[in-house]
Amino acid sequence: MNQTIETQPRFDPRALSVVPPSMSESSATQPLNLLRPPHHSLFERFAWLYVFFREKLFRDDTKRIVTALWPSGRPTEGTELLELGCGPGFYSCGIAQRFPKVSVIGVDRAAQQLRFATQKALNLRLVNCRFESDNVLALSHREESFDVVISARLFTILPDPKTAIAEMYRVLKSGGRCLVAEPRYAFWASIPLFTMWLAARLTGARHSFCEPRTANVLDLVSFEKAFFSQPWRRVKVWRDGRYQYALCEKS
Repeated sequence: MNQTIETQPRFDPRALSVVPPSMSESSATQPLNLLRPPHHSLFERFAWLYVFFREKLFRDDTKRIVTALWPSGRPTEGTELLELGCGPGFYSCGIAQRFPKVSVIGVDRAAQQLRFATQKALNLRLVNCRFESDNVLALSHREESFDVVISARLFTILPDPKTAIAEMYRVLKSGGRCLVAEPRYAFWASIPLFTMWLAARLTGARHSFCEPRTANVLDLVSFEKAFFSQPWRRVKVWRDGRYQYALCEKS
């Protein structure tokens, strides 16, 4: 059963890019674990395992994302889309393949995830999709660079999603929209993390990985409240099965 809450703000690939994330003032205030080298990441060390979950087990929300962002069924030609925490490029490649006139960039900090994503784009012969190394908490892109920003399951590994939401708002053009998809239940959302931590233990990996052992999952009120940290023109929040979604439009 779907549940929708719509409110107004309460206040006014072809090649793997290795552009480093900018170390802005905001990034300097982030918790230490989020500033560790990207190789101290489960998504780097056990990339293949996460790729299996993303490609074979997670729900495919491509149709829901497209329907929410473009009710008419098709984006405007030349639309520029950014995916935060793109992982192996599942949604970036899927949208780029469906809409050849849309320019898609996927960003992630795990080089192995980006290699899988780049290879996927090459296999699909996509010329409108590329991937970059970047920090979702301090993006290297300028303000008002994109028409659309999307993310899926990103908040599960962030202690506070508000910084990522602020970056979404910053890089969106006026009138731009972001679509965020997040799991509702900690148990189900934690299975990939639990599996990768187990693999680390079984293989004797000695790194202190930066990811939590269980997923961070927000209840509906906290999920909605997080988006009101920015002065969006409008915010729509709803639930569908095990996932919850937020569609925001910038003034």
